[in-house]
Amino acid sequence: MKILFWYLIAALGEISGCYAFWAWLRLGKSGLWILPGILALIVFAFALTKVDVPIAGRLFAAYGGIYILSSVFWLWLAEGVKPDRWDLLGVTISLIGTVVILFSPHHL
Repeated sequence: MKILFWYLIAALGEISGCYAFWAWLRLGKSGLWILPGILALIVFAFALTKVDVPIAGRLFAAYGGIYILSSVFWLWLAEGVKPDRWDLLGVTISLIGTVVILFSPHHL
């Protein structure tokens, strides 16, 4: 449960931080949007270090599924676009990959 908590905090930080830059560069918002964006990206990086996985690449790979799930929620809640069945299928496939990467018996 602790892993999921930190992954979700990381996803919120990454998505909101990247969206701040999107808003500035693509939506014509004030350049001041990058300040909270930078802070959010710092939260993202910090949160990933709190996940107890010994190898960074494996941590990042497993995080991909959580990021994809969170991005689809962002699409729906922040941008008002309801995910279609293909979005949901992609999320399902990526979450299966996350579970395989995190919980398989790896040999170092």
